[in-house]
Amino acid sequence: MNTTAQSDSAPGTVLVIDDDETNRYILTSWLTRGGHKVLGAADGAQGLALLAAPGSPLPEVAVIDVQLPDMTGFEVCERIKADPHTAYLPVIHVSAVAVNTEDHTEGLSRGADAYLDQPIDPNEFLATVTAALRYTRARRRAEHLTLRLAALNQATLDVYRAVDFHSFGLAATTGAASLMTSPATTLFLSPQGQLVHNHASGPDAVPLPLPAPPEILDRLTATALGGDTGIVVSSIRGEQWRALLPFDPMKGDVVLVTARTKGNRPPVCVAVPAVAANTTGERETLQHLVNASALALEALRTYNEEHSLALALQRTFLPDRLPSEPGTALAVRYRPASDHAEIGGDFYEALQTPEGLLLAIGDVVGHSLVAATVMGEIRHALRAYAMEGHPPHRVLEQLDALLAHTRPGLTVTLCIVLVEPGGGRIHVANAGHIPPLLLGSDGSAEFLPEHGPLLGLQLPHPPAHVHPAAPGARILLITDGLVEVRTQDLDESLAAFRDATVSGPRELEALCDFLLSRFGENKEDDIALLALQLGGPSDPVA
Repeated sequence: MNTTAQSDSAPGTVLVIDDDETNRYILTSWLTRGGHKVLGAADGAQGLALLAAPGSPLPEVAVIDVQLPDMTGFEVCERIKADPHTAYLPVIHVSAVAVNTEDHTEGLSRGADAYLDQPIDPNEFLATVTAALRYTRARRRAEHLTLRLAALNQATLDVYRAVDFHSFGLAATTGAASLMTSPATTLFLSPQGQLVHNHASGPDAVPLPLPAPPEILDRLTATALGGDTGIVVSSIRGEQWRALLPFDPMKGDVVLVTARTKGNRPPVCVAVPAVAANTTGERETLQHLVNASALALEALRTYNEEHSLALALQRTFLPDRLPSEPGTALAVRYRPASDHAEIGGDFYEALQTPEGLLLAIGDVVGHSLVAATVMGEIRHALRAYAMEGHPPHRVLEQLDALLAHTRPGLTVTLCIVLVEPGGGRIHVANAGHIPPLLLGSDGSAEFLPEHGPLLGLQLPHPPAHVHPAAPGARILLITDGLVEVRTQDLDESLAAFRDATVSGPRELEALCDFLLSRFGENKEDDIALLALQLGGPSDPVA
């Protein structure tokens, strides 16, 4: 017989409800000789009171006489099965009177698990009690396993859902505490190389950050994993644990699970009290969570590294300074997407060309490192074509041909504004981008809506539209990340943006800051804002 079967058949606590004192004594004697602990009751109410008593351990089996003075044994059984607190309790009916087939059928139909007629053979009685114990223990073990697997599933989802290292630490610590229904401690390294030490005092406790020696991970993994990948379970005595982590509140001996999924990367360590993980099943369940945590942490660390690299690359593709043109003022704001969003392809350009001051703003459709790379390619080609003296719509045509040849399938939106020398007129050529906003010196504000097709579709582009621009006028070019709201129509968002520019500051830098604070918070896309004022910042503006 294996260990589990022996445990399931071991003696337990049995409730005996019988109004006949002699019968109760005989049943109790048999059970006691079989190693069981017995709780006795003389009627149904007394037996139910014993089950409802706060703080007292519940029996694992109930033996109930059918004929009781205050209610039938059938009624007692029904009440036991109706109470969620005791519904699992197996009930064995015994009777010297209700012994016919109808009685057996009624008893079993109303919830009993077995029915014995008196006189009862002692061996059969004890065997029936043992069978009931095996059943209830196996059932409770299965229910416990189901709950633990559900907790493991939830904890695994939580660590994979973590979007940063702070939320990962909370998810891993809370998950271990909930899974093991015990205190839990986690240790890992942040991307900046800082040791994170979290402790939760129980399943419902909020994890707290605690100090720890910087070299603790090396000490914990030196004899277990070293620099290898894998997962190791080790037992650490309480005094040794306190010496390693004097600020950790864990009491007594601990079980430590250490996992690493990539060679020579910092590991993840999770510790729980040894009493919470003293079976093979409990340790294996904890191993599954720690392994999932190590995989999630490695994915988060890799994403963080790639995101930082892409951001650095993205910034190298943008102008490092704006041109200084007499009679004009320029301002720009560029805000990359949040740390949890993919890299986008928003870009801007401002340069002096033979035909005048050229402003451009665009967006490569999509979010990826490829989008950022294409953004750089388009911007450099734009500068080259513009410096050759091509008019804005010819620049768009050449960029369209270049994109279709080198990056088939990709599309780009791009708006070009060319300011004539002297600033009296502007030429607008727009390839599917958000239209520029012209703010007149008289307080007017209008979007210039003329546009052609996106770049990459190989469709003809109309000539640029010419608009008068009086001294003091301002021109704003933006990307959709500044104004686009998922729950709002784009036209409504643009109207709100236009109204805000009218009521906002007149000074260009202050206006850019105002618009960014008003529309640019908590956005998941890159934001670019390029602003021009004709007449210069010190000139009077009506």
